[in-house]
Amino acid sequence: MECSCVVNMPTKHMRSSSSFLRFLLVFSLLSLNVLTGQAFTGTYGVNYGRIADNLPPPGSVVTLLKAAKIKNIRIYDANSDVLTAFKGSGIEIMVCLPNELLIEVSVGEERAMDWIKENVQPYLPGTSIRGISIGNEILGVTPIEIWEALLPASKNIYTALDRLGLTKLVQVSSPHSEAVFANSFPPSSCTFRDDILPFMKPLLQFFSQIGSPFYINAYPFLAYKSDPEHIDINYALFKSNKGIYDAKTKLHYDNMFDAQVDAAYAALEKVGFGKMEVIVSETGWASKGDDNEAGATVANARAYNKNLRKRLLKKKGTPYRPKKPVKAYIFALFNENLKFGPTSERNFGLFKADGSISYDIGFTGLVPSSATSSLITFKGIGLSNSLIFTSATLLLLILTL
Repeated sequence: MECSCVVNMPTKHMRSSSSFLRFLLVFSLLSLNVLTGQAFTGTYGVNYGRIADNLPPPGSVVTLLKAAKIKNIRIYDANSDVLTAFKGSGIEIMVCLPNELLIEVSVGEERAMDWIKENVQPYLPGTSIRGISIGNEILGVTPIEIWEALLPASKNIYTALDRLGLTKLVQVSSPHSEAVFANSFPPSSCTFRDDILPFMKPLLQFFSQIGSPFYINAYPFLAYKSDPEHIDINYALFKSNKGIYDAKTKLHYDNMFDAQVDAAYAALEKVGFGKMEVIVSETGWASKGDDNEAGATVANARAYNKNLRKRLLKKKGTPYRPKKPVKAYIFALFNENLKFGPTSERNFGLFKADGSISYDIGFTGLVPSSATSSLITFKGIGLSNSLIFTSATLLLLILTL
């Protein structure tokens, strides 16, 4: 049923309403301009991997993320169903040009343009795509021919975005694993591997020119798992411990996460990019592992991720960069039952496949339910969305009268 409403207003009120509408429009555009070029809102997000056959549909994931007040996600492709489901959600997304496409995209700008027109441009601006990751953990991990393709693929994707006028909205970057470093202890001694430097330095030069940060996948879990006899697990879990002392910088570290971030800053500084921001693209802790995977327990996963989230919410820096708040994406949103490798690879999820909490890390928007089929209930989402919708509708009605 339709309802029409006609209200006669004095002319001066109409002029006032029009002026207010113009003010709101200008203010909105200015606000948008402030946000452009930034791929991260706040200080933490999550990685939304989907190598599984039992995950909830993307629309349900949007509801879950809103309930958990998570505003940033990374995905490892540019899946149409996901990007469509996130339209209008306000959740900011970093998509990925998969590793297997790097060589193809590195060959010519037109292939990069085709990929952008198919996987990014159609979803803007409704879906908040804020960044494109060019592969994942390329240098030091994949075959050398993909190392060689990383920089030209990055340039071609950026050029395509530039031709479409999207470079102020969508950031281009590439996350690295700890394998790019020759050593990282103590943090001040960290350097890039000699065999990686010929690829890393020109890549850093390009990212510096376009204002992109350095993304690193930092896992205290993996470091602890590799040497549990010599690493204090409390140091890895943000718990009380004696920490480590870096004699060169005279800085004390009470957790490994900060040390790993500062190690990346030290490596960047040594090759002339000390002002480049470091953002953690992946970090997390497995809740289950094989017999030889030390530390992979629910209790440790809860402790690490809960303490990490508390640390990120404080918006503080590291000992070496105290004025630069650390930003990080937690790995991962769900357990992924089809991933290869050790048991830990399938058990990094904050949530189980049915949407229930794997372990509570303090998400205030979520509470466990007594229902066995779905252990999550959402507090206040319907009311909040209704209030927002009603307020927006009333404002629109007033302005158009």
